[in-house]
Amino acid sequence: MMDVLKKCMLVWLLLLPFIGHSNDKGWSVSTQDIKGEYAGVTVANGRIGVVLDRTLFQTKEVVLNGVYDKKSRDGVSCLMNAINPMNLRVAIDGTMLELSNVSDWKQALNMKEAIFSSSFAFQDKAEISYEMVAPRNLPYAAMMVVHVTPHKDIELDVRSMLKYDRDRWSSPSLNSRILIDNEVHIPLVQSHASSVSGNTDFYTTSAFLFDGQRPQLGMVDFPYHSQLYGFSQKLKKGKTYEFSFVSSFCTDKDFADPKNESERFVIYAMQNHWSPILEHHKRLWKELWSNDIIIKGDLDAQRDVRLALFHLFSFISEGSRLSIAPMGLSSSNGYNGHIFWDAEMWMFPVLLLFDAPLAKSMIDYRIDRLAKAKKRAYSYGYKGAMYPWESDVTGEETTPTWALTGTFEHHITADIGWAAWNYYLVTQDQEWLQSDGYPLLKEIADFWVSRSILNNDGSYSIKNVVGADEFAPNVDDNAFTNAVAQYVLRAASKAALLVDKTPDKRWTLVAEKMKFHYFKDGVMKEHASYQGEIIKQADVNLLTYPLATVKDKHLIHQNLKYYEQKLAPEGPAMAHSIYSIIYAKEGNKKESYRLFRRGYIPNKRPPFGVLSETPYHSNPYFATGAGGMLQTVLFGFAGYQITEDGIVKTKQCLPTKWKSIEVKGIESRP
Repeated sequence: MMDVLKKCMLVWLLLLPFIGHSNDKGWSVSTQDIKGEYAGVTVANGRIGVVLDRTLFQTKEVVLNGVYDKKSRDGVSCLMNAINPMNLRVAIDGTMLELSNVSDWKQALNMKEAIFSSSFAFQDKAEISYEMVAPRNLPYAAMMVVHVTPHKDIELDVRSMLKYDRDRWSSPSLNSRILIDNEVHIPLVQSHASSVSGNTDFYTTSAFLFDGQRPQLGMVDFPYHSQLYGFSQKLKKGKTYEFSFVSSFCTDKDFADPKNESERFVIYAMQNHWSPILEHHKRLWKELWSNDIIIKGDLDAQRDVRLALFHLFSFISEGSRLSIAPMGLSSSNGYNGHIFWDAEMWMFPVLLLFDAPLAKSMIDYRIDRLAKAKKRAYSYGYKGAMYPWESDVTGEETTPTWALTGTFEHHITADIGWAAWNYYLVTQDQEWLQSDGYPLLKEIADFWVSRSILNNDGSYSIKNVVGADEFAPNVDDNAFTNAVAQYVLRAASKAALLVDKTPDKRWTLVAEKMKFHYFKDGVMKEHASYQGEIIKQADVNLLTYPLATVKDKHLIHQNLKYYEQKLAPEGPAMAHSIYSIIYAKEGNKKESYRLFRRGYIPNKRPPFGVLSETPYHSNPYFATGAGGMLQTVLFGFAGYQITEDGIVKTKQCLPTKWKSIEVKGIESRP
């Protein structure tokens, strides 16, 4: 396996010349490689994710956050992609523009403004560019803005093409419609489809926006694409012609009347013009980027770190009461778009430090499903709340039944409690703790009391679980499971006192008597029967960070050295982040930086450097890995900690190559 890893590293180094690096202080990623390996970036606004493609004027898919349907190979729910009109067929003088007949092709993601651009030249006739954006201010819409500069008189023909996944959607209808109000003509084209299961009703409405006189719009027949909606326009030499194409995406999961609401979004865009919409979008992203990480001395790391932060910001929106799946909004297929511990333990801490309202949405997602978690605990004979390992909007277990994780990976319930308590520690929001935080922590603590078993020696065990290391199913006293349960039992007791409640004495009793196992040399065992097997990811080491329940420096170092050597090469990126953070806390710059790079460099995919889950996958964008990488920078190199006193800044441990690091937007105590 190590040989394979070395080959992955070599391939990445060979591909580096094809990764665009401009003098932009780390604000863009770009490519001019028209034929090489291509993993597209995603522009998203927390509600929809538009996955970009290399093909001219095309998008790979539009992912709908929070919209699931019972259609996957495992028979469980799957995040839905949209009926996708965000694809244009563009022709000049009767020749359709394709990668094979254009030159000077380039694509770039402007992270500062969250705009993806493409540009190229067509023969000696015209230069063309277009931008793709998922407006932050119109979360149910996407927009493409096109610029054509003719070098001679030409005829431009533009048609929209509808793409859809036949495994998920029934054949969509396509209707052209003109709304007339006070003699204002508003031409729209709308598509409607129901999911194959019949559980989801979907509408997308689209329109062309013009700067000045509107050409004649209509439907034309086109081979293989049925009818296409669009226009033709004669253009004069030297005069740039601009237009925009906007689409809305609405389902009955978000709207009681998705048909008319989808029309309203597009009418709003048409009557406002695209310029003010884009300016508003840019202002909102400027506010987001008041939270930033500025690295001096390493432009590559700056770009990688900012790309990770860009994706986390893109995949969540304030007040949505939605969370983030492992692949964010970059794929509707990755783990079926379900919500795991990835959200709470890997992405949430980064967002919490920078933007607590964004992070709160992830906690709200769990609070909204507390009743279902309580029902699930009851269904398995336990008290309190028992959250599912994989979750969709229903709050019920959505893991395929062949995966034991869905039945036994119970640490997710404590992970949620850990995140909720950390939200309080950072915000000190007493009102929230009273209304939402404590009721959640109480139910989670009650679950762990009922889930624990009293041993003959007076200790408590948690038996028959799958821990963070999923290579070891159905074990007793998994170190991380026991420790995170212990953490949340103690947190519930503290929260009770803060809201003038009497904590259950059993919470403290079980927490203080929780069972852990050790080798003769003092190294903590991953679980009761652990004998040195290869592990999938960090487990014991999570007790050092982020739980901070192991405090003895000698034991911390012993556990670190032992388990780093046990990690499987195919382990996911975030495991190395944990080891890197611990080394940084020890002040070991060399080892910390080595593991920081090992955790994500082999996982980068050309041409933009998006992250896959492991060095052996091509399933970007892996938002969990981005969370782990950013935690290394913030909690390792930059020295931040979340404590009972809130965010505390400790001594930095910067890589030797880095001249400095500046973190904007985090309020910490000295």
